[in-house]
Amino acid sequence: MKYLIVIEPTGTGFSAYSPDLPGCVTTGANRDECERNMQEAIAFHLDGLREEGEIIPTPVTSAAFVEVR
Repeated sequence: MKYLIVIEPTGTGFSAYSPDLPGCVTTGANRDECERNMQEAIAFHLDGLREEGEIIPTPVTSAAFVEVR
């Protein structure tokens, strides 16, 4: 499955979250590290949901850029 993640700059690096997985967040010193950490965080989050017998959320969030003139 592919989940959308939102990566944002912070005062000390980057942070990321997935709108489809509430509570699944991470940080990183740079964008690449943050993205790698988020991949691990999602895997860990989904493993936890499976262990608890919870439903794995279907990825439904999408993103788009709009141009404003």
